[in-house]
Amino acid sequence: MPFSFEYHDPETYRRKARLISLAMAGQLIVFGLVFSQLLVAAFGSSLWLNALGVFLGLLATSLTFAVLRERPWMTEMRYVWQLKHQLSRLSSYLATLRREMDQGNHVALHLMTAYHQGMVQLAELNGRTLDDDAEQLGERARIQRLREERGLPERVDGFDPNDLAAFKRS
Repeated sequence: MPFSFEYHDPETYRRKARLISLAMAGQLIVFGLVFSQLLVAAFGSSLWLNALGVFLGLLATSLTFAVLRERPWMTEMRYVWQLKHQLSRLSSYLATLRREMDQGNHVALHLMTAYHQGMVQLAELNGRTLDDDAEQLGERARIQRLREERGLPERVDGFDPNDLAAFKRS
């Protein structure tokens, strides 16, 4: 399934991320306490029952958010989770992609462009900058130069993760 880059407002994403994180933490605390109290009331006081109650609270919180994940108000969160997953997949191939890109492989150049574009977008969404990493900046400039030399647009719309199958993981 191809991954396509989408635009999401960084401020909206950060606001929702904070709110959802607080909601998850609150829900975990409440569920953990409720399950722990129920287990202690039913079976007596025990450290293991309290730990089991916290684990059940974590499980209930995870299930709740798994169900809510497809809601429209979770669009930004879903996209960032997918972006992080795809960047993680790409990063495991970086050494091979760099080598192939230097040898003129167009697919590797496309995937490296997508990787750097995704890293920049993730940094923007999280309110960080990537300007402090000289190696990353140099590689992005080299990719941009290669794309210009080949008459390719500066940005890509997305990439197909199945293209990674042609490369060996490093």
